[in-house]
Amino acid sequence: MSEFFDLNPLDKTGKPYPFSELKGKVTLIINTASKCGFTSQYGQLEELNKKFEGKDVQLLAFPCNQFGNQEPGSNEEIGEFCQLNYGVTFPVLGKIDVNGDKADPVYKYLKSQKSGLLGLNRIKWNFEKFLIDKNGNVVERYSSLTKPLDIAPKIEELLKK
Repeated sequence: MSEFFDLNPLDKTGKPYPFSELKGKVTLIINTASKCGFTSQYGQLEELNKKFEGKDVQLLAFPCNQFGNQEPGSNEEIGEFCQLNYGVTFPVLGKIDVNGDKADPVYKYLKSQKSGLLGLNRIKWNFEKFLIDKNGNVVERYSSLTKPLDIAPKIEELLKK
């Protein structure tokens, strides 16, 4: 069984969000920020969420303030922003670090499974995306430039497996 399901990041209220609940689901994990040039991707992420409503798909946002201080708010403020501006209904978990010594275990794991451009492990910017199959395997890593709706065909493909 994948180590992915052993991860327990904290949600925006500080409670554990056990990844064991993601068994059998295709999961898309995104590091996000409210004041970034890519912030409008929240809109497409919510469209993607609605497209797969009722199917075994879970989107998870991890706010991060490591890139240009573009996520300065508290967990509560971030959640409010996402809801008011983009109608986000998927979980926006607690704010974390994705790089460095204090990187959240979720991101340490994801980066160890799928390196980015030129074999680099570190997250380059906000809105990088990791696609995980139903068995907890990291199958794709997408740059900030990849539009969320462009990932839909790959999600469909993984749902059929």
